[in-house]
Order: sequence, then C-alpha cells, then structure tokens
Amino acid sequence: MGSNKTVFFITGILVVVLGIFMTVPYGIQIIYSENNNSFLASSIVTIFIGILIILINLKKDNQLNLQQAFLFSVIAWVSIALFGSLPFMLSNLKLSFSDAFFESMSGITTTGSTVILDLDSSPKSILLWRAIMQWLGGIGIIVMATTVLPLLKVGGMQLFKTDSSGTEKILPKTIEVAATIITIYLTLTLLCAAVYWFQGMNIFDSIAHSFTTLATGGFSTHNESIGYFKNPGIEITATIFIILGSIPFIAYLKFIKGNKKIFHEDVQIRGFVYLLLISILIMFIYLFINNNDHSFQDNLRISSFNVLSILSGTGYVTDDFGLWGEFPLIFFIFLMFIGGCAGSTTCGIKVFRLQILFLFIKNQIKKLIYPNRVIVLSYNNKKIEENFINSVIIFIFSYLFLFLIISMLLSITGLDFLSAVSGAATAISNVGPGLGDMIGPNGNFSQVSNTSKWILSFAMLLGRLEIFAVLVLFLPSFWRS
Repeated sequence: MGSNKTVFFITGILVVVLGIFMTVPYGIQIIYSENNNSFLASSIVTIFIGILIILINLKKDNQLNLQQAFLFSVIAWVSIALFGSLPFMLSNLKLSFSDAFFESMSGITTTGSTVILDLDSSPKSILLWRAIMQWLGGIGIIVMATTVLPLLKVGGMQLFKTDSSGTEKILPKTIEVAATIITIYLTLTLLCAAVYWFQGMNIFDSIAHSFTTLATGGFSTHNESIGYFKNPGIEITATIFIILGSIPFIAYLKFIKGNKKIFHEDVQIRGFVYLLLISILIMFIYLFINNNDHSFQDNLRISSFNVLSILSGTGYVTDDFGLWGEFPLIFFIFLMFIGGCAGSTTCGIKVFRLQILFLFIKNQIKKLIYPNRVIVLSYNNKKIEENFINSVIIFIFSYLFLFLIISMLLSITGLDFLSAVSGAATAISNVGPGLGDMIGPNGNFSQVSNTSKWILSFAMLLGRLEIFAVLVLFLPSFWRS
C-alpha cells in the first residue's frame, strides 16, 4: 500500500482549518459575554496538533493512490468529528465524550440528531459551532462526491466524474471544480442568510440557519426548530434553499459554463422534483382528510415543508408529525431512505440509484417478453455499463442490509422497536429526527445509551461516505494491496 504520509499531511491541513474556524465562535463568546474560553482552548489544541501532523508527514508522496483515497475519506471525517467535539466537552454544557462525539459527528455528517436538551438556553457560541460543523460537512461531501468518491467507484458514483478520466470534462482541473463549487456554496449561503433576515430572523439566527439550511443539516438554534418562528415566509425561504442544496452542484457548474437547460434536461433533477411533488400530494391528501384542525392552505404548507425536510435529509420540523397517525410514520421512513440528488448536500440512497434500479427492473421485464431483443440502457443520454448497474444494485442491497443490522444492534442496547428502526434509518440516511416519543420531532438522543450513540455515530459515517468507502477498510486484502 506504500506510505500514507500524504493522507495524514492533508488530514493535518484539514485539522488546522477546523481549528481556525473555531475562532469564529470564540468571537461570539466575546460578543455575548459568555464566561468560557472553550473555543480558544479548543482552537489552540486543534491547530497545534494539526501543525504537528503536517510536520511529521512533510516527506509526502505527490499523489494519492486508490487505497489511500479510501483511507483519507474516512480518516478526514473521523478526525474532524473528533476535534470538533472538543468545544462541546469544554463548554458550559459539559457534555461527556460520547455525547460530544455524537453531536460532532451528527454535525459534520449533516445528520442533525442532537443530545442537547435545551437549545433555547444553550450558549450562542455552541449553537453557531453546530451550524458551522454542518456547513463544513455540506461543502465537504459535495467536493468529495464530485472529485474523490467517483474515482473510488462507490455505488455508481463514477457517473459523476469531473476529472479528465471521467466521461465529461467540465473544468480542466479538479481543483478548479472544487473552487467553483465552494464559491457557489458560499454565495447561496450568504443569499439565504440575507433572505432569512429580511423575513424576520435576527442576524444570529439567520446566519446559523443559512449554514444548516443549505447544508440540508437541520440543526436549529431553538427547540421547536423552524416551527419556533411561526412565520410562513421563513418556511418558504427554507423550502427554496433546501431545494437548491438538494440539486447536484455540478449542475450549477454546467449552467455557469453555458448549459442553460441543465436544470430541465438533467434526468436526476427532474426525478427529484417529480418525487417531491408526488410525495407532497400524497401527504397533503392524507392531512386534508385526517387533519380537520388546519385549513387547506395550512395543510399544504405543513405537508410541503415536512416532506421536503425529510426527503432531503434536512430534518427541520414545523409540526410533530409523530401525532399525524401511522401512515405518515411509514411514509417518512420510506422518504428517509431515498434522499436527494448525488453531488448535493443531501443524504440517503440518492434519486439516481433508484432511477437506475427501475430502468434495470423494466429491462428485465422486457427480456421476459422479448428474450431475443438487445436493449441498451441509457441514463442522461449516456450508455449504462453492466458494472455500473451492478454497483448500484450492490449499494442498495448493502444499504438496506446494514440498516437491518444497525436496527438489531440498537434494539439489543434497549431501544424500543420504533426508536431502533427509525434511529437506524435516520442515522444511516443522515436525516436527524427519528420517530417515537424519545427521538421523535419533539425529542432528542440524550436518553439513549452511550453504546447506542456510538452505533449511531458509526451509522452516520457509513451513510455520509456512501458505505463502501468505510467498509473497504475492514477488508484484510485492502491493507495487503
């Protein structure tokens, strides 16, 4: 496998960058007179260790090979979650290591599950740090989804290559792709914050929520999430920017490069929009029939927002959907698994994989009727290779299989059936709230055991890094290659 100095060198740089970002909440501590230097101490420790890692690995290789790319994907995410947990432990909240790591992993993977009991009374610096973690996780996964993961051929992600080895060269260098994506991401974040402020949020809430909205993370500064504001304008704003975060950022690049029809022509985007509209219609009809306490407009608004929030993996809530009946619970678990588009900040199996799966099933049915006909499958006007289809099918099978394993492990730790199943689903799909009284929309994960938290943290990592990027590290052959 060779030297891994490059892996740790780049990881060290990321750790230093994380430490620099910790100075922002420290500024908030000063502004709001929080009598705590947790972020200053965390920043110093993080930057120091990051620099140390860089210095130890100065004699690095010039590039990463395939095995090192896998290793880097996992080490980078775990390292950021580990160092990101320091402020939670050192703050006035005094979270345990298990709780702090869970909160940090939930942030960087844009899951949105929390162990903090009272957000309304929590330090502003902590609330902002949670938002920053999700914002960094959102841009991190976009860059990985368009640069690293396709090279690893993770569950069909090779379809979205952007380098010269891919099927389409959008920009000449991967670094240019990453830089352009970051610029777009930052621009949309600033625009989102401005609109939130215009709709009535204070400056702090507007900034914090813009971070978590575009990252489709779902961390809020209030216990009632977006429902706290009781403002339809804020809900509409969140809806718009969640959709923008759910669209493949590679589409924005293509739009900038001159393809003005990309948002209409892209099969995955159309599929996501159709799925969203159909899901909203189903939930609206259900609420209209069964929820007589709200008007036509309120039922439409409530169903639209919460369906999008769950489908995209954002996890914002405006209403306790756990009280809507049994059908919404089953329906929302189904939506948790689907997620949004590949190359976006969203989570789950992703729309394109389901589209590929349906094309494959349709083709198999046609073969039963016309056994001698040669049918060529295509997606976005590109021929679909057999190995690509196989990777998609294996990914979906692995995703569902691991969901069952995680559910059983959580049940062993003492969680009830609904909490175990929804907890596994929300963790591996990076959604946030589960179902039931304990971890539902009005609950949190503070009451689950430490063992459950570590299982859930691992599930979050699995889901965010597309499963195979993590599981391959457990193969002995990986370390021998």
